[in-house]
Amino acid sequence: MAEPERPVPHRPGAVSLFFVAKAAVFALGFWIWLLVLAVRGVEATGVHLIAATGAICTTLAAVVLGARLALQRNAAARHAELKRLLVDISWNAFAAAGNAEQPGKVVPFPSAPHDGARAPNRGAGERVPVLDRGDRNRGDRGR
Repeated sequence: MAEPERPVPHRPGAVSLFFVAKAAVFALGFWIWLLVLAVRGVEATGVHLIAATGAICTTLAAVVLGARLALQRNAAARHAELKRLLVDISWNAFAAAGNAEQPGKVVPFPSAPHDGARAPNRGAGERVPVLDRGDRNRGDRGR
């Protein structure tokens, strides 16, 4: 049977990607402006300082926003994988519960006794050890 088409996981960051690109464009503009000022060979003035400060700040902003975007996308991919695993586990447990009547396929989860029924030879407040489940594990279901 072919694997069913899975929906594409939520990918955050359309707005974040816009701001990363915007910061990168501004950084590129400031670096070009600083390069033009440096090539002209004039004495360093306040304009040079503004261009250098703008280039450094916008470059750092682009790097920080880019790292944040990458972390968000990675977290979204992990979250989608975790949700897929939980659905698969849930579905497998549900499908296995239908096969519980057939011996050897599934070990059913222990359930509480219904309507006041207790295992024989036990008192009202007595605990049942995990390994001692009575005759259920010995193949005596039909008796």
